[in-house]
Amino acid sequence: MKYKNWNEIKSNDSWALFKIMSEFVNGYEKMSTIGPSISIFGSARTPEDHPTYQLTVNIAKAISKMGFGIITGGGPGIMEAANRGAKEAGGTSIGLNISLPFEQQSNPYIDQDKLIEFQYFFVRKVVFVKYAQGFVVMPGGLGTLDELFEAMTLLQTSKISKFPIILVGVDYWKGLIDWIKNTLLEEKNINPEDLFLFELVDTEAEVIDCIQRFYKNENFKPNF
Repeated sequence: MKYKNWNEIKSNDSWALFKIMSEFVNGYEKMSTIGPSISIFGSARTPEDHPTYQLTVNIAKAISKMGFGIITGGGPGIMEAANRGAKEAGGTSIGLNISLPFEQQSNPYIDQDKLIEFQYFFVRKVVFVKYAQGFVVMPGGLGTLDELFEAMTLLQTSKISKFPIILVGVDYWKGLIDWIKNTLLEEKNINPEDLFLFELVDTEAEVIDCIQRFYKNENFKPNF
């Protein structure tokens, strides 16, 4: 087995820093001109004929009509549904696409001047959080859970400004919420107030109510 020269490794790491910086600069410059938006997360595997797909379209439409842009991961499934809802409502449709081994393709409902390509997941997640006025989390897999728990951690530790996190799908999320309450809280690994970092709902109307209540009670301003 041939090992890389240590100096070569250090050189590659140094050049990677410039690529990382360029992704941050590009993302910040594009997103800072768009205005307040809501990030919608969920599975890339949800087909168009699934009830959750249409629910996501309707939620994105309603949020767009409130004046928020819609931010997604730019891919298929729930991401496509959210961008589609924004587009059909005449709203701002933003896609933060990621380069993956299986070559995730951006969906056709993103405003082309608001499609941003990323190579690094961690840069993309920073942009998701920094420019979001709220998270709507639809049923999803590991990537969705990653984004959800990172946002909750940042809120819990006061590293970002407070914003609403709305989990959609009571039956889908109930097992996770029960585990958080019955295990994390019982073991005193979280505080009781951490349970208020998110809300659990089922319908489009409840999502809109959560957003409206939050920004009625808070002194709203863009968090960037």
